[in-house]
Amino acid sequence: MRYEMQIGRMLGENIDDFINFVHKNYENRNKNYYENLDKLYQVKLLIEEYKFKLTANELMRINRYRWDEKYTYLLVDEFKEGLNTINEYVDRNYNDLFLLTARLYTLKSLSSSFKVPL
Repeated sequence: MRYEMQIGRMLGENIDDFINFVHKNYENRNKNYYENLDKLYQVKLLIEEYKFKLTANELMRINRYRWDEKYTYLLVDEFKEGLNTINEYVDRNYNDLFLLTARLYTLKSLSSSFKVPL
């Protein structure tokens, strides 16, 4: 179960990095590559709506010392729901939000490694 703990922590860290990336790009209006900041603001609102920060902190906390399978799968499932919504929004607005696709791909890849055991 050590592998799942590492993936859980890594997912939490990458969620946190994604949140910081979006916030940093939105706040640095003069130095960003986004023409339409309203669309980036919508991603920021979706992050807050799905409570990604809380999920990231909990994933890092519960997978620090001991593997908590049930709670980790619960958090990952909730995260996937929000990630799918953000991914659809970014796909629809690809021309304005293409810089987010690489980070979203990483998050999808890490979260897909958690398959519910039979």
